[in-house]
Amino acid sequence: MSLRWLSQGMADAPPDDDWLSPREAAFTRRLRFAKRRTEFRLGRWTAKLALALYLGRGRSAKELRAIEVDRAPDGAPVPLVDGRPAEASLTMTDRADQAVCLVGPPGAALGCDLELVEPRSDAFVADYLTPSEQSLVAAAGPDRDLLANLAWCGKESALKVLRTGLRRDTRSVEVSFPEGGTVEGWAPMSVRAAEGAIFPAWWQRFGAFVLTVASTNAFAPPRPLLDPPGLATAVPAETWRTSPGE
Repeated sequence: MSLRWLSQGMADAPPDDDWLSPREAAFTRRLRFAKRRTEFRLGRWTAKLALALYLGRGRSAKELRAIEVDRAPDGAPVPLVDGRPAEASLTMTDRADQAVCLVGPPGAALGCDLELVEPRSDAFVADYLTPSEQSLVAAAGPDRDLLANLAWCGKESALKVLRTGLRRDTRSVEVSFPEGGTVEGWAPMSVRAAEGAIFPAWWQRFGAFVLTVASTNAFAPPRPLLDPPGLATAVPAETWRTSPGE
């Protein structure tokens, strides 16, 4: 299975809404808070552009308006082109003014998550990580913050593969790191669900960010749709704090 990914920052999304479908534009206008509104626009911009690149479509505002990301009843994203299911599957994530979209073939169960490498309290580690993961964090020394956020990030990706998100206990999935070298910057990861399913995954650090990707079947590390990826030089920010309407 060949997967592709795209990252975009808040500054990459056009200031106008011409590229949004009428339904998306109407939804955006109903969003009261700037944080929700800016994150929705960035997520949709990243997903639309990723689908356009993956499917070999044009990237004009008119062509992007024909691409939508709907939601299944369980909340999983459903890509549409001209109102019909797209020949692709995708998963999305955003954090600190950056968004990522992972794209694959139709029917693929995918998950990705983007987090900041930031301090996590002992209470967070005890509440959300399994005993095995807690041991990894405790043994990480100066990499404690990286391991704590990486474990959380891997869990989030696996829970998206399961199509439950955080409705499911995060301790019902457990992250581990199998032997193996990096491939183009990606390191192997594995996530085991309590019922026995094992999800292969990969992770990579980009400065202050860490990104994980997961699926149900073994896959090579995803290749960027635009190279170099924006995350390579991304700086965390929260521009919504200075946006009107917050």
